[in-house]
Amino acid sequence: MSAEVDEFLAGVTPAVRQRDAHALVDLMRRATGQEPVLQHPGIVAFGQYHYEYASGRSGDSAAAGFAPRKSATVVYLSDGTAAHADALSRLGPHTTGVGCLYLKSLDGIDLEVLEAVVRRSYETLTAGTFGQRAREAAD
Repeated sequence: MSAEVDEFLAGVTPAVRQRDAHALVDLMRRATGQEPVLQHPGIVAFGQYHYEYASGRSGDSAAAGFAPRKSATVVYLSDGTAAHADALSRLGPHTTGVGCLYLKSLDGIDLEVLEAVVRRSYETLTAGTFGQRAREAAD
């Protein structure tokens, strides 16, 4: 792991977020086969994918990642949380946005389910050029 990621993780507060961040680094490494890099502001990212929308807008983004925020850890699922509804129903305590999974703590979370969700999302995003926004995938 890079010194930049180590330094970022060392400064994460509260303590439960820091503990969970270290666990998520290990989980996402296994799920993606990638090493973490720090993206700003405060996102730990794994791999990249290319997207191109019908509008013509295109670019590259992290294929998997998380951000340990004070109120919750955000796990990014850029293919949309709706694509993982069945698995997320078995995950444990969480809330969702269109492309974000919010975890107050990994306590009570089925980490095997979380790893499978991250792996599936990563594989979907990196299979080729991804052409949907998370909100469109939910429709």
